[in-house]
Amino acid sequence: MALRQIAFYGKGGIGKSTTSQNTLAALAELGKKILIVGCDPKADSTRLILHAKAQDTILSLAAEAGAVEDLELEQVMRVGFQNIRCVESGGPEPGVGCAGRGVITAINFLEENGAYEGVDYVSYDVLGDVVCGGFAMPIRENKAQEIYIVMSGEMMAMYAANNISKGILKYANSGGVRLGGLICNERQTDKELELADSLAKRLGTQLIYFVPRDNVVQHAELRRMTVVEYAPNSKQAEHYRTLAKKIDANVGNGVIPTPITMDELEDLLMEHGVLDAIDESQVGKKADELAVTA
Repeated sequence: MALRQIAFYGKGGIGKSTTSQNTLAALAELGKKILIVGCDPKADSTRLILHAKAQDTILSLAAEAGAVEDLELEQVMRVGFQNIRCVESGGPEPGVGCAGRGVITAINFLEENGAYEGVDYVSYDVLGDVVCGGFAMPIRENKAQEIYIVMSGEMMAMYAANNISKGILKYANSGGVRLGGLICNERQTDKELELADSLAKRLGTQLIYFVPRDNVVQHAELRRMTVVEYAPNSKQAEHYRTLAKKIDANVGNGVIPTPITMDELEDLLMEHGVLDAIDESQVGKKADELAVTA
């Protein structure tokens, strides 16, 4: 099997790291050899695989050693559930320096030291939106070939998914990066599945999976475990396994996305009656408030 380099992007707080780690755990169950490269300064992209609060990052270890060139691969890489290899790039303290620098440094170090040898998948878990060149590194430098955007039916999550698609489009013609599809992490908003599917079609891609909301995800997270490990026989674990199989079979189906404008995004919400539903709920809320104060 040829090495597949994939990346999970999405709005901050959307459940991207949780979704990616559960999916990768399911891929590992299928016998795939996996390397996770955490590209978030919080260094939480591997905590469920390693059962740890936070992994020592390449940047923090390099600071202690004096230079990244002084590090050995064994110092920065840890092995967790299903023999998944884990690395965190790290970043500076909030408000100081460029967090994207950690992503660039980490990827270059890993490539030069043979970390990508003997694996089937390298997965990049990338912070939030495409906000700067560092975080766009897996796209810009033609590292990640397939981008999976984790989103929900919330407007800002859809806005971020559209913005990330713009980043993919910018570099698609100069490299091989493609949008593999959208993953909707359910938030139980109005007409969520229909909205996610419609956005995927507008972007010229597929809704690769709709992950239902289930409290077992939080229960597993509190124990720093994936659902696949914590509750292997649960329905939620099966959802992640199905998503993993869909990604594994999604070879050659990536597209150059067709982002839409903000007006078109609002029109999409209008078409599905979401804004009308919100307005009606607000009217009902006001009526209840008036009834209480009357």
